Amino acid sequence: MANLRALKSGLAREEERKIDATFDSKEAYKCLEWIQTMIGQDLQIENIEDKKLMMNHFYNVLKDGTVLCRFIDTVMPQDRKLDFSVKAFQPTNTVAFASARARERIGIFLEKVREYGISCTSSFQTDYLYERTNLVQVCTCIRAIGIEAQTRSDYHGPFIWPKKAKENKRTFSEEQLQASKQTISLQYGTNIGASQAGLNFGKQRMIID
Repeated sequence: MANLRALKSGLAREEERKIDATFDSKEAYKCLEWIQTMIGQDLQIENIEDKKLMMNHFYNVLKDGTVLCRFIDTVMPQDRKLDFSVKAFQPTNTVAFASARARERIGIFLEKVREYGISCTSSFQTDYLYERTNLVQVCTCIRAIGIEAQTRSDYHGPFIWPKKAKENKRTFSEEQLQASKQTISLQYGTNIGASQAGLNFGKQRMIID
């Protein structure tokens, strides 16, 4: 677990501080509230203004991956639903097994995230949550799922996320493509208005009669 690891130091700790500084408490609460609505379970979430306390609360709700798996299952198509009877979702009293299964559940969630069409840049690594090294990226992932879900016809949750940007594909005729080849882009520079007037190279030659 994250609380059993030695604290980071030096550049690693500085990088962690920078990431934590970008954590948005309101966005985190929005994510938790949406998840709670989707799974229909009271997660006893709190709207905490203090950033550090909200980070702890956000982490504690999601850290073992169970809530995330239940959540992603609500938006998956019927033929891609999770099997909650597998060992990863069974309780255990052994600390080592509990740790391994928590990681496994987070991994199952991330696999379903990829299946749902969320890009790698919007997803996160297991340790980002389990070791709480980048909770900001966890928020980003949940937000990306929300944006994608709102585009699906089988989504029946609240529409609280921004609309997904639509592709604006442009087509050009062969004539337009050929015309563009004749145009010299200013990125390559221009000689319009160029002149050598006023330029002197070397010392002038003095001729004495």
